Amino acid sequence: MSASRIGIIGGSGLYRLLDPATSESRRIETPYGPAAVVVGGFANRDVVFLTRHGVDHSVAPHLVPYRANIWALASLGVAAIVSSSAVGGLTAEYAPGSLVLTDQFLDGTTGRADTFFDWPAADGGSVQHLAAADPFDPALLAVAREALTAAGETFLPSGTAVVIQGPRFSTRAESRWYAASGGHIINMTMYPEVPLAAELGMGTVNLAFVTDSDAGVDRADDDIVSHQLVLERLAAAQPRIVAAIETIIRAIPHDYAGVALIPAAAVTAVLGRPVLARPVVPPAAAMIGSDPS
Repeated sequence: MSASRIGIIGGSGLYRLLDPATSESRRIETPYGPAAVVVGGFANRDVVFLTRHGVDHSVAPHLVPYRANIWALASLGVAAIVSSSAVGGLTAEYAPGSLVLTDQFLDGTTGRADTFFDWPAADGGSVQHLAAADPFDPALLAVAREALTAAGETFLPSGTAVVIQGPRFSTRAESRWYAASGGHIINMTMYPEVPLAAELGMGTVNLAFVTDSDAGVDRADDDIVSHQLVLERLAAAQPRIVAAIETIIRAIPHDYAGVALIPAAAVTAVLGRPVLARPVVPPAAAMIGSDPS
């Protein structure tokens, strides 16, 4: 049996990963618009890499084509997704410079297309209710924890991410509210990316890097989030983040088969939907990264 294919989703700061000399850039047409991916080898595994915000960080969090990205990965046979995220810390324990293996999220987004099962039965659709108690695959989390520990990496083994709409950062009052609600870190892109992957049978493990203290909750004002601060700290931490991703990927079992939370026939129906090579986009949605379906 050949080894399962792994998807890598690069967050802010991680725009390129694979060696151009040994990888291939592809444009994948999907029912939700196109997705740009790079196929090649990394950590001695067959991988598909995509950057969430585009190579020039031109796609805002609320405009990321989540369904196109996830459908593209599934169509290429990906079973496991290793994603990276830039996050703010909401409590003192989750301080800037920390690596976190996210295991829960609180969704605070609005208006995002967040399921593949929203089309009528007459067109081959079906209603599916995703079991989401553990949104990040516990099996992959266990693998990642063991691998990072063995590698001597310092990290937080769990964390609840509050996912906000963006692109605006939080107010101080909102940061306090999110922390009081049980959030440890804050991000703009984990939802609906993670549940969409689960709908199509792919398990996700997320490696988050804390770049800042969000709106300065209980810490010095020089850690208050700004776009420039995030990019500077991500650039400095990039070798560590890439090394951690490589460590996790090397540890994923070659026979990892993904998750089975939705009936296989329903997943097959989604992957069999007609591809829109040139989708007709309503005027209100005609913007970079929008999901046209």
